[in-house]
Amino acid sequence: MALRKLKIILEMIKFEHSIFALPFAFMGAVLGSIVVEGTWPTWMEIFWVTVAMVGARSAAMSLNRLIDRFIDAKNPRTVTRAIPAGLISVIEVLVFIVVSFLVLFIAAFQLNDLAVKLLPLAVFVLVLYSYTKRFTWLCHFVLGIAIGFGPLGGWVATTGQVDITGFLLFASVMFWTAGFDIIYACQDADFDRKEGLYSMPSRFGVANALLVARICHFLTFIGLVSLYAMADLSFWFLIGVLISGAILIYEHSLVKPTDLSKVDVAFFNMNGILSVVMFVFTMIDLVIT
Repeated sequence: MALRKLKIILEMIKFEHSIFALPFAFMGAVLGSIVVEGTWPTWMEIFWVTVAMVGARSAAMSLNRLIDRFIDAKNPRTVTRAIPAGLISVIEVLVFIVVSFLVLFIAAFQLNDLAVKLLPLAVFVLVLYSYTKRFTWLCHFVLGIAIGFGPLGGWVATTGQVDITGFLLFASVMFWTAGFDIIYACQDADFDRKEGLYSMPSRFGVANALLVARICHFLTFIGLVSLYAMADLSFWFLIGVLISGAILIYEHSLVKPTDLSKVDVAFFNMNGILSVVMFVFTMIDLVIT
């Protein structure tokens, strides 16, 4: 019974989509350690970064599903989600959220003092995001900040500090996340407008929202190129950046204001591939050079 409930929760929070954030968190941990400390991170540091990321994402996604349960029940696209469909109770989700936050706290305390000090800010943003679409169309950028804390957290975990290079990685991931979240929100533009919810597509229209998403992803590309220069990386990292740029161009070619049928492919497949590509080419760069 408990395993079945856990399976439902993991499906509800799309646990497999951790592939979006985890590679960038590892990238932050490894890059930070090499650039700042001149050494590779320890396996224990990588382990606790992984635990922290799993705890943070699980808590944030569960909280989002819990807070949005009444909205999800009205939306034809989300009405079959676990909570509105009655597959799992509010109490069960709350218990999972508490456990997930506890896992995050334990991981932070295993890393360093700065990780612990930044924990309240990270938790605040994770909780805030679920409410933002009720009052601002900047909600996509709040999600970007939340996901951007992944690589920044990895950087802090292995260096115990925040510097301009680590912040540049954070900003690149923040704009990347905001861009693909805007694309994803296009499919709910009419519903959000009807329900008085805020998003770029509902406020400015799908065409204008897609333009903003393209700008966000252009800034992501610029950020990664700047990271290449600032961290004194080799052409291997730059190849990863160029491939990622091509993926972003292809992602935007899949979605048009008059045709949103490929939003899922653009959102899930392309961005999952991009994060893995960036991590792999970062590792190649650091290992070879």
